[in-house]
Amino acid sequence: MSSSNDTDLGDAKPPSENGDPEVKHRNFQLPNFNPTVVVTLANDLEPKFDKDLLLAYKPFVEWVEQLKRSLDLQTKEDGSSGEKHPFYKDPYELKSIHIQAVDFFGPTRIGFLKYGAVIQSKKLNDKGQPMELPGKIFMRGGSVGMLMILRPKDASEERWVIMTEQARIPAGSLSFLEIPAGMIDENTHNVKLAAATEIEEETGLKINQDDLVNMTELALKDSDSPEQLKEAMYPSPGGSDEYIALFLWEQEMERLEIESLREKLTGDKKQGEMITLRLIPYNNLWKVAARDAKTMVSWALYESLKRAGILNDSGNVIKEGAGEEGTVA
Repeated sequence: MSSSNDTDLGDAKPPSENGDPEVKHRNFQLPNFNPTVVVTLANDLEPKFDKDLLLAYKPFVEWVEQLKRSLDLQTKEDGSSGEKHPFYKDPYELKSIHIQAVDFFGPTRIGFLKYGAVIQSKKLNDKGQPMELPGKIFMRGGSVGMLMILRPKDASEERWVIMTEQARIPAGSLSFLEIPAGMIDENTHNVKLAAATEIEEETGLKINQDDLVNMTELALKDSDSPEQLKEAMYPSPGGSDEYIALFLWEQEMERLEIESLREKLTGDKKQGEMITLRLIPYNNLWKVAARDAKTMVSWALYESLKRAGILNDSGNVIKEGAGEEGTVA
């Protein structure tokens, strides 16, 4: 099958980056795409990695569905305003995908994926080549982050934030300070449950998931984005698919219980986690944790949702209308 610009992709191979002769790669056609999209697998990937594993990897499947949805919007007009997509005249198409690297979490569970997607338009640039969108992707799927605020029962105006301090080797750090967080297992459909599980693993606290408030969901409740992205924060959309749902857990506790968390050692030792809990005064959060994007976005959402009247002073969702600044149905 040929693409709409008459380029035969049946034996598509990624170009050599160092000038060496091109080599054949394992390849297959991506289902449900027209024109044809060929997926090639690098020769040095583990033999167990194949089409079936890739197409069973939930983050990749969701990315394909999301991209297809966004590409389809290029040729549609807004029904109410008649506004056209910026790429309406020269729409882009997904041409090919080359899988470069994969890391496994266990025998067959994919953890991280690195690949390149070629997305081109028929329109030519000043070098006579098709216009192309950047498509280098580090895939890791979704995550959750939890802003945990504790108020001593003997002084409810006092607020402490639970932070974790642990090694984050990609940042070159052995003591990175951040809010509790973790990846969403691809078999998990309940993000609140994922958040509650991570809280228990990283802090030792067993909580009721119904006490969690999904702040990103609240903030994006009235979003009218036609692309239907996740109701979450994307920390690095220029290079990664990762999205993070940000939750609030705000509770009153006896002061002794709060103090018992200070410097507590936690973490899943089987996963190599060695975590020290830190208690940070809420008013110092912005300057203590400025390096961690999910902490800063959580703090900004918390403050904004309260200003909008969507959260009250205790961090609870106000069920009825919140006046001119914000309303929760």
